[in-house]
Amino acid sequence: MNEKKFTHSRFQITLVLVLAFLSGFIIMAIELLGGRILAPYFGSSIFVWGSIITVFMLSLSIGYLCGGKLSLLKPDLRLYGSFFVGAAILLLPLVFAGNEIMEAVFLRIEDPRYGSLVVSMLLFFLPTAIMGMIAPYSVRLLVISTDGSGHVAGKLYFISTLGSALGTLATSFYLVLWFEVNQILITMCMALLCAGFVAIMTGIRNMQSQTIDLNDNAK
Repeated sequence: MNEKKFTHSRFQITLVLVLAFLSGFIIMAIELLGGRILAPYFGSSIFVWGSIITVFMLSLSIGYLCGGKLSLLKPDLRLYGSFFVGAAILLLPLVFAGNEIMEAVFLRIEDPRYGSLVVSMLLFFLPTAIMGMIAPYSVRLLVISTDGSGHVAGKLYFISTLGSALGTLATSFYLVLWFEVNQILITMCMALLCAGFVAIMTGIRNMQSQTIDLNDNAK
């Protein structure tokens, strides 16, 4: 009963779709920025891009798997919001210690193929895996019944992929021309934190509302 009430809330449905769009936007923006971040140490050859794409695909696949397993539990906007907060926190080493990490790897691994692969794992794997958990969990938050699950999943992945497409264009055409890389990353961290905060607060409000409803029914 409570789950059905949640999924029929227009605000919460819109919130999940907007946050899925945001996660898709940020994932592709960071992937594109990865080439510019690694370039001073490892160049911008096909080896470097191959490493970046491999790490992003691997981390997203693991994130999808973990997010799908977590979605088997009772859907909770508080947990959903924690994905965004966790991703923002895990992006901080990229902002504040990225150069030190790349220099340390560069001095120890001469081959740019393996050096860029190791650096990509260290800098991008964890935050991208966390963001990968968002998509399957979003589907669970929106599904009312199994009959409409395919439609919900298609709509959700359309929104998320649209965000990725716009993130790619916005980053490559405009953001890298207007701002420094760290400025873009910090802004994305703040966006993730705000998104997580809104989701968590909405989840808390839902729990309070459900508690009040249960108390009223008990009376």
